[in-house]
Amino acid sequence: MAPKQIDQSVERLCQKGCQSVREDIRLLERGVVLPELQDLDDLGRKQVLQELQSIMAVYGDMCPADRKITLK
Repeated sequence: MAPKQIDQSVERLCQKGCQSVREDIRLLERGVVLPELQDLDDLGRKQVLQELQSIMAVYGDMCPADRKITLK
């Protein structure tokens, strides 16, 4: 699978927003083929899932918009 195609797929999914990406990860973990990834083979979809999991690990259990900002 071409790295460019994987990167484009990850970018396309990330543009949907944090909550959507979390839901997409859950679906991919269950083996659901997302419409955005229909052109990828199983290995490509697995690579996209791994990339999304790595990206989202930075945020922990919350999305940036969910975090309360405290001003001092």
